[in-house]
Amino acid sequence: MTLIRSVWSRIDRFLAAILLTVAFATVLPARGDAAEAIGWLTDAAIALLFFMHGAKLSPEVAFLGARHWRLHTMVFLSTFALFPLLGISARFLAPGFLSPPLWAGLILLTALPSTVQASIAFTSVAGGNVPAALCSASASNLLGVFLTPLIAGFLLARHGIDISARSVLAIVVQLLVPFVAGQLLRPWIGAYLTRHPRALKGVDYGSILLIVYSAFSHGVVDGIWHQIGAGELFKVALIDVALLATVITILTFASRRLGFSRADEITIVFCGSKKSLASGLPIATLLFAGHVGLVIIPLMVFHQIQLMVCASLARHYAARQVTASERHAGVSVTPV
Repeated sequence: MTLIRSVWSRIDRFLAAILLTVAFATVLPARGDAAEAIGWLTDAAIALLFFMHGAKLSPEVAFLGARHWRLHTMVFLSTFALFPLLGISARFLAPGFLSPPLWAGLILLTALPSTVQASIAFTSVAGGNVPAALCSASASNLLGVFLTPLIAGFLLARHGIDISARSVLAIVVQLLVPFVAGQLLRPWIGAYLTRHPRALKGVDYGSILLIVYSAFSHGVVDGIWHQIGAGELFKVALIDVALLATVITILTFASRRLGFSRADEITIVFCGSKKSLASGLPIATLLFAGHVGLVIIPLMVFHQIQLMVCASLARHYAARQVTASERHAGVSVTPV
């Protein structure tokens, strides 16, 4: 029993909920009128999700840290340039390593904005620059509302995946309209969301689980589990790990070479290596309507990998900080 509790405590509860939703969709997929109703609910959930994020995110906070422009530039370039470059390079070097839908999912993953909550949490645990992390992650999400569909649409179209410019612009509008509405209503409801973070968290989690159920319902009806096996899932995990490890290594090396402080290095590493599940699933659903099942698998796998890797990395940074503090304290009290 103790062993079971120990294993369960190490599992991300949200990932467990996603896996249970996938299992439920496999056993009882939505069909016919039910599928149509779920589709409408999913569209409404996506609109609500971006509306509430618009109401929660503060433009003032996002751009308040302009004096840290070098740090924010590093995070921005990692999120919207380095990641996509690595993604398309991997596809160019090994086009047959993954099936086309999984490559599409990986390319979409590389164009996503950073997370807000996880970036700030890991930066705080590691002893990084938390105000800069808040600014950088918030700005990434603000820009990602319209940049991500444009970058993803461009990259996917260039690599033979049928995505029209009209559909990309339609997605920008679908995401931007509720987001802007939330920003406009922020003076009236922003304080409430700040005081009650569980409201936004509930919408985040509920929307994502609904999107996952809808996506895998479509996939099960179309025979998704006959299209992917354990070997293919292992390949996805392998390329996700390689992608994350490469980005973290480059950011760590570049931060030190460019003379950033330790606290700023931590912020750059954690904000620049994250990808948002909350943004990725709605965008995938809108971009690949009716064919999203396999496409979201790279993102779902990457989500769990980034949580495990960054939790370990945050503890490592924190331990180094404690060791350095103890060493400094030891030196300071040594008798002369």
